[in-house]
Amino acid sequence: MHLDAITSSLKAHPGRWAFWLILLPTLLRLWFVATGQLGLVQDEAQYWDWTRHLQLTYYSKGPLIAWIIALFTGLCGNTELGVRLGSILGAAAFPGLLWWLLAVLWQRPVLAVLAVFLAAVSPLFQALGILMTTDNPFVLCWTLAMIALYAAATPDETGRDRGAWPYLLLALAFGVGILAKYTMLGLVGLAVVYGFLLHRGGALPGRFWSRLAAALALGVVLGFLPTLIWNMQNGYVGYKHVLQLIGVSGEGAKTMFRLSRVPEYVGAQLGFALPWWFWLMLVAGWRAARQVWQPSATISNNSSRTTLAQAALLVVFFWPMTLFFLAWSFHTKVLANWNTVSFVAGSILGALELERLLASGPTRRTGRLLLFGGVASLALMLLLHLQQLLPIPPALNPAHRLKGWEDVGSRMGQVAGQRFVDPARVFFMSDVYDTTASLAFYLPGQPQTYCLWWSDRRMNQYDLWGGPQGKLGWDAVLVLKGDAAGMPPVLADMFGSVSGPYRYVASYHGAPVRPFYYYLCYGYTGLWPSRDNGSF
Repeated sequence: MHLDAITSSLKAHPGRWAFWLILLPTLLRLWFVATGQLGLVQDEAQYWDWTRHLQLTYYSKGPLIAWIIALFTGLCGNTELGVRLGSILGAAAFPGLLWWLLAVLWQRPVLAVLAVFLAAVSPLFQALGILMTTDNPFVLCWTLAMIALYAAATPDETGRDRGAWPYLLLALAFGVGILAKYTMLGLVGLAVVYGFLLHRGGALPGRFWSRLAAALALGVVLGFLPTLIWNMQNGYVGYKHVLQLIGVSGEGAKTMFRLSRVPEYVGAQLGFALPWWFWLMLVAGWRAARQVWQPSATISNNSSRTTLAQAALLVVFFWPMTLFFLAWSFHTKVLANWNTVSFVAGSILGALELERLLASGPTRRTGRLLLFGGVASLALMLLLHLQQLLPIPPALNPAHRLKGWEDVGSRMGQVAGQRFVDPARVFFMSDVYDTTASLAFYLPGQPQTYCLWWSDRRMNQYDLWGGPQGKLGWDAVLVLKGDAAGMPPVLADMFGSVSGPYRYVASYHGAPVRPFYYYLCYGYTGLWPSRDNGSF
């Protein structure tokens, strides 16, 4: 289809385009998950295991992820689809929120379609539509907060104040977002900066600050109080873990400046959005920043007030997070997904620049580049979802290393049945949380598993739950990743006898994935190693 024809169709039928851009990727994700193309990754398995111990919060994350998974596994069972149904539905709701903001509140349906398209083809949002992680509900809450702030700062179609509902929505989004991820607390600073920019441009509505303060205070009570109560009961280990993870305390705080991790972080950000769309985000972000910083001398009407409110919203929700995590990557390791929510505003910014290029009558070269970018993006989306059906060598398939857990669980179940007198009196353990969680999900019967502490590793949620109480005299299987590096010394005191190591290479569809080794442990003595809280 020619670019002009696509543009004309977008203008004539924006709702139809948005509908299909939401429905088709949703069906594709549903098929992908329901047909078992990719087993649960380790963090997903851990979050699922949390549902069997529902709490106010957890060691490394807020409780929302466990509550969502518990809801859908209650409906669909403890299956991969049950765990991931929340992510599929959340990924369908996210572009719906973009449509609400852009087509309904901004009255720009073509821009809404373009933003929905960029979100649909973004590898980041595609992954969030499959993997059930904390970023999925976090993105929804973040987008709702953007909608609420914008609605609070602008009049309705009749020119009247919208009343209390934007602030109530803001409180709800803020509070629930904290339950998803502590990063949501950054919304306080962004909301204040947004208000300052509107005040500077003469576009701040009456009673904004008092209402904003009340909404944020209510959100903190709703979202932060449960995590505070839990941390008070558990020695503040969750907060200490976060501080160590971001390099404020612990070993990471000792080195202030380093370059080694910056290229990896920057490369991940380019991959999340695809480089050609990321460039459009930066261009539009720069334009919006100039517009906000040099507003008209006075806001003469609702139209100019609305324009400033829109530009300021995108600037505030894109640049601070993007630049902060880029700067922080010079200090410590910044995980690629920490900047996820900046791509919400980024998708809109990219759509703004794309809309501008289409409206200006692009040159033949620019038109071809835009078509190529769109086609390449769709091809990559299909590749992500169809990779298991294509003849891609395992060494070239980045998803291959995530597979094999189902095979490990099946094999360890066979070991328990063949090597022990009473398989019903055998428990399983590992020394890291991810293997422990994956065993819990993929072992036959999904038994409770345990995380053994025997070396200097970071604390995790399993350490708070303790060991195999009431299993004196039982046998066990210890499963470790990699190749054997010697028996953990503590096993000699924990069991009457130990045999191994035995090596097993997990496979997926006949292709080897990764090696494991395991020990067979007989006659549990009741000893479970303790640890101090020095490493969070």
